[in-house]
Amino acid sequence: MKILFIGLGSIGTRHLRNITKLLHEKHKLFEIHALRGTARKLETGICKLIHKQMTSYEDIDEQYDVIFITNPTSLHYETLKNVVSKAKKIFIEKPVFSNANIDLSLLEIPQDTICYVAAPLRYTKVFKFLKKLVSSKKIYSARAICSSYLPEWRPMIDYRKCYSASKQSGGDIGLELIHEWDYLTELFGMPERVNMYSGKYSDLEITSDDIAIYIAAYKSMLVSLSLDYFGRYTKREIELYCDDEVIVGDFTKSEIRFLKSGKVISLQEERDSYQLRELGYFLNLADEDNNQNTILHAFDVLKIAKGIL
Repeated sequence: MKILFIGLGSIGTRHLRNITKLLHEKHKLFEIHALRGTARKLETGICKLIHKQMTSYEDIDEQYDVIFITNPTSLHYETLKNVVSKAKKIFIEKPVFSNANIDLSLLEIPQDTICYVAAPLRYTKVFKFLKKLVSSKKIYSARAICSSYLPEWRPMIDYRKCYSASKQSGGDIGLELIHEWDYLTELFGMPERVNMYSGKYSDLEITSDDIAIYIAAYKSMLVSLSLDYFGRYTKREIELYCDDEVIVGDFTKSEIRFLKSGKVISLQEERDSYQLRELGYFLNLADEDNNQNTILHAFDVLKIAKGIL
């Protein structure tokens, strides 16, 4: 199997480690190429996994089995245009694009090419539990939050220089934390309308918005979502207000809490565990009809995140 990575930042290197682990476990032979737009030195362990490094599209091979697009979000659209004919399977890191005002038809995606957009929270034990729960409960409203402190995301990197801090690179809070809208739409479907408020209010030295608040209306319920970069206590959870209980799905602590009864269900797992499940799903995808997160769906979620639904 021949694999091309385009971009090897923190998430790209994580996917690289995980895909090599997965292929080793399956006793699959593989060759990994990397197209990089920076001279930033890679750690020795990552370098050993790469068979060929390049800096120009002109240098990449004509065909790959799999391509990973893991460069900054603002580059995804042009990157996909450059490589869409060079692989039958393409994994695009979330969010799919930084701009919702683009023409998808210009990508000219071949009919037999599978383009999957990352949605790792769907593969967590917490989400799988919630997915089953939602189908059996009467829910009046849901409140979701993702709050954390951007300078602590990547301890070895100056937060002011990472793409998450840059509006120009597509690092706005609504895009960077689009995971939330992805799992919410998977749980409840697409909302009928959404109101969004966002801005830069903290003292963080960034150009991107650091908070976004959404209110989404569904036919039989309301959903609120709060996202921020400045929370000093990490919190990623959803509260479901049901007819007989209040249920919390806590992605940070990997547990489900029933607030009325006091019951707690622990679903402990490591981050790599669910991301390996996602990569396994992606590698096993046989056709676009079975793709759970197509470019079209991810583009609709992007519109919600941008507040233009």
